[in-house]
Amino acid sequence: MVARATIAHCRSLGDEVVSFTREALDIGDPSAVTGSFEDIRPDAVINCAAYTNVDGAESEPSASERANSLGVKNLAAACRQVDSRFVTISTDYVFDGKNDGFYTQRDTPNPLGVYGRTKLDGEIHARNEYARSIIVRSGWIYGTGGTNFLSVVRKLLGEQKPISAISDSYGTPTFANDLAARMRELVELDLPGIFHVTNAGDGTSYAGFAEKVCELSGMNGELVRSVSKNDLQRPAARPVSSKLACLFSERIGLSPMRKWDEALGAFLDSERLAN
Repeated sequence: MVARATIAHCRSLGDEVVSFTREALDIGDPSAVTGSFEDIRPDAVINCAAYTNVDGAESEPSASERANSLGVKNLAAACRQVDSRFVTISTDYVFDGKNDGFYTQRDTPNPLGVYGRTKLDGEIHARNEYARSIIVRSGWIYGTGGTNFLSVVRKLLGEQKPISAISDSYGTPTFANDLAARMRELVELDLPGIFHVTNAGDGTSYAGFAEKVCELSGMNGELVRSVSKNDLQRPAARPVSSKLACLFSERIGLSPMRKWDEALGAFLDSERLAN
């Protein structure tokens, strides 16, 4: 989802984009990554590959580690060898969720599950392998072609299907198109470090997101049933609140991200036009 949005955005700016499916390039294979980069000699690499099955990571830790940790290490090392700029996506799940406010770069990560730990390991590998690395933490990402709750809730509601939405977990929703545009800006700036990239606003719960979809789309809000996170009994522990804010973006000349409900409206409009 994020890769497709990033490819489209970069091409719209006139960039020559070379993209890989996981079948075409296994980032867990260092020789494959090095060989590809030596052939292409990219000016910049944006890593959108990840193992994102938070619950699955608990039973498949090696798969999560290969994509989220070792894969990032291999990409960073290959970028160093060809002197390429490097952006890699991390997650809000590197935090434990005990902060009532927003997590910034000053906060110490403390992941609760395998997924968050492997993503944090990827951050560490990126910094250790290549000082030029740009790490983008984001969360609650949704967009065209996405399969997560935030991406499909409009479709489910449009089918008049009642849905259960968690009302006691909070985050900062991020439209994949906006994330892609900000990553491209960070490539241009070429300033290494950690950046938190989400849409602006106070954040919301999953139930709040679904209710906003109903409000913006004129759908029946009674189809949304609020539940507690504990009702779902999922295998992986998740942060109760993982809202992100960035300390640096505006200081280095980046414009504020649009508010999450405005971005959601743009997504819903695009979905209506596509259908």
